[in-house]
Amino acid sequence: MKELTILGISGSLRARSVNTALLRAAGDLVPAGVSIPLASIDLPLYNDDLFDEDKLAPVRKLNQAIIDADGLLIAAPEFNYGIPGPLKNAIDWCSRPAFNSPFANKPVAIIGAAPSSVGTARAQGQVKQNLLGMSALMFPYPEFLCGRSTEKFDADLVLTDPHTRERLGAMLEEFVAFIRKWQA
Repeated sequence: MKELTILGISGSLRARSVNTALLRAAGDLVPAGVSIPLASIDLPLYNDDLFDEDKLAPVRKLNQAIIDADGLLIAAPEFNYGIPGPLKNAIDWCSRPAFNSPFANKPVAIIGAAPSSVGTARAQGQVKQNLLGMSALMFPYPEFLCGRSTEKFDADLVLTDPHTRERLGAMLEEFVAFIRKWQA
């Protein structure tokens, strides 16, 4: 079977981001023959008038990484009941050209971790709505929310909760099957 690359995109810029840690855990739990490299979304603020080649280099790099990937795994934090600014900014940069962006026909799954009991449910819904508008192929089920993240990650941001690891691994197996079905 063809090896798959699922690009991991963390919606947080924090050095000690639990969502980036969740993507690292996904990389450990993904089925054999699948890799999850992490992309950077440390980008300039979206501005359609911005044409500075140096400032746009990270945008082009992210666009190319999305194009080259077989699927995307977005770890969406939730800030003030919604999508965090850095993630929305990255989505906006990669949304061009309209209806033919790197997201078009790209399988995408969304995960997220937060200290609250509902995890990142609201932010995930908003990210899905944005990506559906760009013709992304949203992975419908099973959804993955990691609520009460402070109880599930240790001090080194390693996902230690066995039930959460099991659920994440099962979700990744289904997502890989979704990607392979789409590719066939």
